[in-house]
Amino acid sequence: MKPEEILNDDFLKQFENGAALTSFLEQLQKRGIEKILEGELDAHLDYEKHQKRVANNARNGYSKKRLKTTLGETQIEVPRDRENSFNPMLIKKRQSSVEGLENIIVSLYAKGMSVSDIESQIHEMYNFDISTSTISRITDKITGDIIAWRNRPLEELYLIVWMDGIVFKVRENSKIINKTVYIAVGLRTDGKKEVLGLWLGKTESSAFWMGVLTDIKARGTQDILITATDNLNGFTDTIKTMFPNAVTQICVVHQIRNTMRYVVWKDKKAFVNDMKQIYTAPTKEAAKAALEDFKIKWNSLSI
Repeated sequence: MKPEEILNDDFLKQFENGAALTSFLEQLQKRGIEKILEGELDAHLDYEKHQKRVANNARNGYSKKRLKTTLGETQIEVPRDRENSFNPMLIKKRQSSVEGLENIIVSLYAKGMSVSDIESQIHEMYNFDISTSTISRITDKITGDIIAWRNRPLEELYLIVWMDGIVFKVRENSKIINKTVYIAVGLRTDGKKEVLGLWLGKTESSAFWMGVLTDIKARGTQDILITATDNLNGFTDTIKTMFPNAVTQICVVHQIRNTMRYVVWKDKKAFVNDMKQIYTAPTKEAAKAALEDFKIKWNSLSI
């Protein structure tokens, strides 16, 4: 699977197709669940795929199962055994919905999660009602896939790269906590969007983003034409250090937020609607005309 899209409340507003962006999280969730279930089957059969089996029971293909999640409905492939004695614990046979699981899956695939962190998170997913050997099998199965996804090669050139963070609620040490996963989404030369990576970080800083950009460059990206970011102090200089030819602009959402600080409450709705005519204009000329109308109207008012 090569993910192309990702969802986040304000982040997705920068893109035209929010529904398409949702597909990335759905696919990542599906990928993670299926790998975890394969790890469960490894533990049940006591041998891994392509190894010599130790008993008469063996793998017997997959069955399809539809799940309802907070992202919508998705279809997963559940591994089977010949004796039909395998009863998945993460997604039980008659279970048709999951809640909050996608948040945990996303955090597993983010750089910054060590193998011990992944194992601990899997313990949480199963409410600790699982043997140590089974946890080890599951961790081994999904860790290989996580490492491969995190380190996959990237395109040499991206037309635009958007960078921002998502806050997820996940369970850790039996408590619900917020975790921020930072993401970079690149627009390729073929017009498709691709999630370049996910990174866990306690604080957003220029030094943190330097690490992100270093990772992107190490995986093959040589140039970025435009970067769209928030207005973090020093971010532009950080980008210039790694990609000196990139043009940096503040994303639309952050520009709106910054502007709204100077608008009185009663004018906010009309102000936002008028701004929308600028950044949603179909052509450059139409955007300039909308900007002139905007200036004439709001320069005459006290905001």
